[in-house]
Amino acid sequence: MADNTQITTPSHFTELLSTIEFVDGRLASHASRAVNISLTVRNWLIGYYIVEFEQHGQDRAEYGDKLISTLATELKNRGVTGMAARELRRYRTFYHSYPEIWGALTPEFHKLLPDKQLQKRVALPPVSETTEPNRNSANPVSPHDLITKLSFTHIAEILRTDTPEKRDFYAAQCISGVWSVRELRRQIASLLYERSELSTDKQKLDQLTATTAETQPSALVIRDPYIFEFLGLRPAEVMSETDLEAQLLDKLQEFLLELGEGFCFESRQKRILIGDTHNFIDLVFYHRILKCHVLVELKLESFSHESIGQLNTYVSWYDRNVRGEDDNPPVGILLCTERNQSLVEYALAGMDNSLFVSRYQLQLPSKETLQAQLETERQRLEGEYKEGEYKATDHRGGQS
Repeated sequence: MADNTQITTPSHFTELLSTIEFVDGRLASHASRAVNISLTVRNWLIGYYIVEFEQHGQDRAEYGDKLISTLATELKNRGVTGMAARELRRYRTFYHSYPEIWGALTPEFHKLLPDKQLQKRVALPPVSETTEPNRNSANPVSPHDLITKLSFTHIAEILRTDTPEKRDFYAAQCISGVWSVRELRRQIASLLYERSELSTDKQKLDQLTATTAETQPSALVIRDPYIFEFLGLRPAEVMSETDLEAQLLDKLQEFLLELGEGFCFESRQKRILIGDTHNFIDLVFYHRILKCHVLVELKLESFSHESIGQLNTYVSWYDRNVRGEDDNPPVGILLCTERNQSLVEYALAGMDNSLFVSRYQLQLPSKETLQAQLETERQRLEGEYKEGEYKATDHRGGQS
């Protein structure tokens, strides 16, 4: 069904299927749009209030350069998520970069604006989809499009560019091409703006870019860190694990704790921020005998250098950012499994301490032990799934 299709009462089964599919897609899209708009406007308002306080706050001199860090600490103490110092600075930059967003705010959001001071200054007009930004640009993007057609993760990437012209260029390209965040990052890294400025055939460059670009799904991207923090969800609640992966992680977590060799569970789907990219570590333990963190990554696929490289990155990050003064370097365990093979690899963060290496080899389960456990659980779980399918088939057969 097209978006402008008039809904009628279905008279045939195929029409019933199509109608339910259409209604589900339409309302899921509305939910995604509503959450995204609220998140983006929230961040813009936070930026606005920070700027206003920096300029007019009566006790602003008491905080000075420490305003953002102090604000982040106090908000965290109050249980407000997504308010780390770097994010508050980003929200402030967002407001500075797009002060004209006020023109796209609906009456519902007007209630969150200050009283008569802002009303007098901007004389809030009715919301308009064509309200243009009040700045010169070869390719401006309306405030309405900015907050309704881009996720805040897109906007965060765009804010990293260094001129208004670049920001407008990438925002316009994102909207017209329906780019994913990953595609936006790739195009910024490939200097698309600079190449476009130098190109003598911009239309051809646009066509080439469009044919290879990765597009953004229309449904709500719940794994977007800004989204799940805004909704108050925990990382473990939004990770797209398959049933097999989830149950394997459950069993591995239980198995390692039952070994009785010093494993202390710390976290599952531990979110870490490396640069501006959010990453998730499947399982994190602290080993009280080795006095180090043990990071476990499970891949339901064959071994690849990318997987061990990813784990090495996590281990190195933990070594630099989490490791205590009395701790040994962290250890990573990569578990790869496919239908005919299981593989275990250990990752060490540039470790050159041969004494510790020999210790961890004695204290951590051997590759053979982990492989056997992983293979046993995988076969058992796959067997249960097959048995369940057979039972479902028999049941359906009995019903027919």
